[in-house]
Amino acid sequence: MDDKNIFDINSYDFPLDESLIAQTPMEKRDNSRLMVLNRENQTIEHRYFHDIIEYLHEGDVIVRNNSKVIPARLLGTKEETGAHVEILLLKDKGNDVWECLVGNAKVVKVGTVITFSNGILKAKCLKVREEGIRIMKLLYDGILLEILDQLGKVPLPPYIHEEIEDKNRYQTVYAKVNGSAAAPTAGFHFTNELFNKLKEKGVIVVDVTLHIGLGTFRPVKVNNILEHNMHSEYFEMTQECAEILNLAKKENRRIIALGTTSVRTLESVINKYHEFKACKENTNIFIYPGYKFQAVDALITNFHLPKSTLIMLVSAFAGKDFIMSCYKEAIEKRYRFFSFGDAMFIYGKSKKNEIL
Repeated sequence: MDDKNIFDINSYDFPLDESLIAQTPMEKRDNSRLMVLNRENQTIEHRYFHDIIEYLHEGDVIVRNNSKVIPARLLGTKEETGAHVEILLLKDKGNDVWECLVGNAKVVKVGTVITFSNGILKAKCLKVREEGIRIMKLLYDGILLEILDQLGKVPLPPYIHEEIEDKNRYQTVYAKVNGSAAAPTAGFHFTNELFNKLKEKGVIVVDVTLHIGLGTFRPVKVNNILEHNMHSEYFEMTQECAEILNLAKKENRRIIALGTTSVRTLESVINKYHEFKACKENTNIFIYPGYKFQAVDALITNFHLPKSTLIMLVSAFAGKDFIMSCYKEAIEKRYRFFSFGDAMFIYGKSKKNEIL
């Protein structure tokens, strides 16, 4: 691989026809297509997602992110002028203080108050950060999640132009812990029936939590990816999960990350502690080619945006040239891309002799 381009953002670009961007979910979650990549042999198979059961074995551990998307998109008005302001709640910092991404951010300064729905909810700006980020104090009576259910909207990605009829389709079937501004979309392909079949086969399923905010979905705007500022996101790993994963490592059983957020959680923990450990922390880990994976043996993921940190992560895992050639083939075979799109399963030993 030509490693001179490894840090060049344009080397992660590819032409994508808009017709390949999935606007709606499949009628049945596990009927999406599945591209199976053996990163050791550099081979590709074309299957359907429910076939993934053939590639998973007794003793494998699947790690999924059980974070649940909250109705984090709020439309309000500036109290002093009536100017329209859109707020996306990104991260709960405690005591009703949130990190927010603000549309029309130039009108929101320290002290600015935004009112939502006749004052049922208000947000006061405490700090101004770069790139449209504001630290806001939420003011309300009652239970915040109930108010958000009433006022907020599910923050669908900007490339999805259609409203979804069933809002649960922008959640995984195992979503449990409220806190994300975007869904861990690789999990969309799983049904409860498929999980039951995997468990019957002896596959172990464990949950971690990473609340998805700006770190996962913010576009890279610099030419040299090393200059990209990765925002931090909150994650949790339980003692039970850590013990299961440590035993799997000890017994040389595969740890399979369901989604890039699971990868980032697992690698963050093992990088810091050199084993899996119960913790509640923040991570701004940025994985790109050259990264040496210590936790993850296989990966289930979707097809990602050009120039995104996510395509850099999968390039690090499978090899950049191989991934870019797989994406080219996916486009030729008209796979569906992004959140509601099709999936990849990447397995096999890493090629030791490749400059990643």
